[in-house]
Amino acid sequence: QVQLVESGGGSVQAGGSLRLSCAASGYTQSRYCLGWFRQAPGKERERVARIARDGGTSYADSVKGRFTISHDNAKNTLYLQMNSLKPEDTGIYYCAARESAYYSACPGAFAYWGQGTQVTVSS
Repeated sequence: QVQLVESGGGSVQAGGSLRLSCAASGYTQSRYCLGWFRQAPGKERERVARIARDGGTSYADSVKGRFTISHDNAKNTLYLQMNSLKPEDTGIYYCAARESAYYSACPGAFAYWGQGTQVTVSS
């Protein structure tokens, strides 16, 4: 059973930085896509970034150049480094995982989710 536990959320002023962590267990990273999603109040959940089995990454247009997703294989931990934060980045951030047959793509829904961590950016 895949288990994901996020940490690192908090409150920060616009322009600041935060690093989210997601401790993962019960999976083999080489077979899984990993991702970060967020949900703002009154909005649908959106994918922020993902990392494929081959280590390739992709980002939502709204965070390109500001956020970086990475994975530490030794620690089985997924990270999201968030710089130049904006008030519109406020929301609950979730890490997620799905087993994937594709090496460099992550189609379809993510099956495993963490409990979420709150990020609040004030202007």
